[in-house]
Amino acid sequence: EVQLVESGGGLVQPGGSLRLSCAASGFTFSSYYMNWVRQAPGKGLQWISTISSGGSMRSYADSVKGRFTISRDNSKKTVYLQMNSLNPEDTAVYFCKGSKGGRDDWGKGTQVTVSS
Repeated sequence: EVQLVESGGGLVQPGGSLRLSCAASGFTFSSYYMNWVRQAPGKGLQWISTISSGGSMRSYADSVKGRFTISRDNSKKTVYLQMNSLNPEDTAVYFCKGSKGGRDDWGKGTQVTVSS
């Protein structure tokens, strides 16, 4: 059974940092592209970042470029999202998503709230 479990969310002040983790099981993690997607209150899903299966290629949405960094550790079957310089517009539920051959598998998400 494919499982993706996000962690690391919470309440942080503007300008602060958080590191999200997504632990994978039940599939060949190292062969999947991994993504972070978020959903702000009352809004639709927004793609944030993607990392290739080996980690050599990374891409980011313009809204987070220069502030967020995606990484992965295939030995630990975990993908990370380092988030710096957070602002209230980053408040959202953050989901990790595994992608391979047209198939997507989703985690249940972790809440990030940026507020003073």
